Amino acid sequence: MSDGFDRAPEQTRPLRAPPTSQDKIPQQNSESAMAKPQVVVAPVLMSKLSANAPEFYPSGYSNYTESYEDGCEDYPTLSEYVQDFLNHLTEQPGSFETEIEQFAETLNGWVTTDDALQELVELIYQQATSIPNFSYMGARLCNYLSHHLTISPQSGNFRQLLLQRCRTEYEVKDQAAKGDEVTRKRFHAFVLFLGELYLNLEIKGTNGQVMRADILQVGLRELLNALFSNPVDDNLICAVKLLKLTGSVLEDAWKEKGKTDMEEIIQRIENVVLDANCSRDVKQMLLKLVELRSSNWGRVHATSTYREATPENDPNYFMNEPTFYTSDGVPFTAADPDTWMILMMRWTQR
Repeated sequence: MSDGFDRAPEQTRPLRAPPTSQDKIPQQNSESAMAKPQVVVAPVLMSKLSANAPEFYPSGYSNYTESYEDGCEDYPTLSEYVQDFLNHLTEQPGSFETEIEQFAETLNGWVTTDDALQELVELIYQQATSIPNFSYMGARLCNYLSHHLTISPQSGNFRQLLLQRCRTEYEVKDQAAKGDEVTRKRFHAFVLFLGELYLNLEIKGTNGQVMRADILQVGLRELLNALFSNPVDDNLICAVKLLKLTGSVLEDAWKEKGKTDMEEIIQRIENVVLDANCSRDVKQMLLKLVELRSSNWGRVHATSTYREATPENDPNYFMNEPTFYTSDGVPFTAADPDTWMILMMRWTQR
């Protein structure tokens, strides 16, 4: 098989040594001028390309879904297959949408026992809590598999086993928050992964409505308590990250139930700023979080009705307007004073 880059052999130019004093230079005469020119035949280079050579792919090319369909004799184990896919998603998160369906179909033909399902849950959990950039992708993966894996043994389906695994870590939260630096780092990774799970894990209610897992909402509240009860810098930084990630959603859920949990959390943050022996930078981070929450977590307030909306009373007035560009590539929107003049000029030139 060709390697995809068929190249003709290069022609080599015959080498001649420069003349020496012993060489006789022939005199040109009419006979030599009429002599037939000599034809120099370039040596033929033998191609080293083999018809049995493997198919060539450019560097950076990746096609994960076909890599295990080549009929190779050494099939991977479940652990190897899943770990390869997790590493692939870590390096190329954009491939999730195109390859997750094939991955789930393969697992449905492979994960047929309780032990295999437990192994799958553990592999995903470890990847999501050991690689910081994978916590969000891991939560998306868990949500997809919870709805598309067909195995449901007596020990529990995928989502139930996943929550049981998280509970194991949750139950030692107080010790972990007080532990050494390595223990706390592992605990923080778990906290942030649980936050991503709360945002991404969808559960269907009895009436078919999609909702979040309330058990995770309760768990996040207790994890924040554990972090604030041990107000060292890295614990407080983890609490800030978690609240930036989930604060708006948590507060909305608590308000629907008439709870004041977020008010209590903000009061606790203010007490930490006043009393805790944390660094100045961390205190500034906490104050910024309080400021963010006071601005409704950065969300724009409800807009006026369409007929009543004006640039003065509706902060969203220009938000959804299209962006135009000048001939120099400079963007401008309807909020710019010269926009309408430019648009009118464009229209008249059509």
